[in-house]
Amino acid sequence: MDPIKYADFAKLDLRIAQIKNAEAVEGTDKLIKLTLDVGELGEKMIISGIKPWYEPETLVGKNIVYLANLETKIIKGVASQGMLLAAESNDEIQCVLLAPDQEIAPGSKIH
Repeated sequence: MDPIKYADFAKLDLRIAQIKNAEAVEGTDKLIKLTLDVGELGEKMIISGIKPWYEPETLVGKNIVYLANLETKIIKGVASQGMLLAAESNDEIQCVLLAPDQEIAPGSKIH
């Protein structure tokens, strides 16, 4: 893996986001549409391919790590305004959302 400069890492706007709503995207096996509370950044919508590991109703209320300044992409007709961070095992049997280990306000910056 090629190293990056700190200046490149510093460009990432990583925040804590709370999942307010989650629903499966019709016609897909993998996608879930998530509505996030990102504090001062407001409410954001993202699409994520985590349905093989999570049922939408189990996600509501969870705090996650969110990449806020990723370019918006249209996925299945929905504007995905960022990306959640997750870890996937090498054999793709498991995917785990990255989350804070204590309560912290939505929108909190990650440094």
